[in-house]
Amino acid sequence: MTDIDLDAHARGLMDANLYVILGTADAEGIPWTSPVYFATADYAEIFWVSSPDTQHSRNLAARPRLSMVIFDSTVPAYHGRAVYLSGTAAELTGRDLDRGIEIFPGDPGRGGAALSVEDVTAPAAWRLYRATISEAFVLCPREPRQPCPLHGLAIDHRAPVIPWRHPA
Repeated sequence: MTDIDLDAHARGLMDANLYVILGTADAEGIPWTSPVYFATADYAEIFWVSSPDTQHSRNLAARPRLSMVIFDSTVPAYHGRAVYLSGTAAELTGRDLDRGIEIFPGDPGRGGAALSVEDVTAPAAWRLYRATISEAFVLCPREPRQPCPLHGLAIDHRAPVIPWRHPA
């Protein structure tokens, strides 16, 4: 075994990337995926802005469960790096909205625009959403055709992580 900290690996992927792919399903279970700019303050919640009329927003209104993936598309072929998340999501209101406005768009260096409550409440066209993560996994980092140092597997595989857990 080695000293690879998979929780830190997941945090690093979340910090280094601007977009999360949301996986939602409508009331009939028809899947839909959407990339959205995101922010997180604690790695346990993902925040994004969308119109309530988009397919993924309508899907979440009918079925709040979702899956998400954040991946590094800049690595060479066969060097995949990704964190897979699942949880529940909702449009934010009240105190949750006030807190979300403090978190979104994240660090100014990420390039997102700050919001006010008026920007994401009626009659404005946008809303602020939050996904609360219940499960997280990473694609175990390894070199192509080589076993991963943690599990000895020479195939792509996911390992459970808790990115919001920081070493004491």
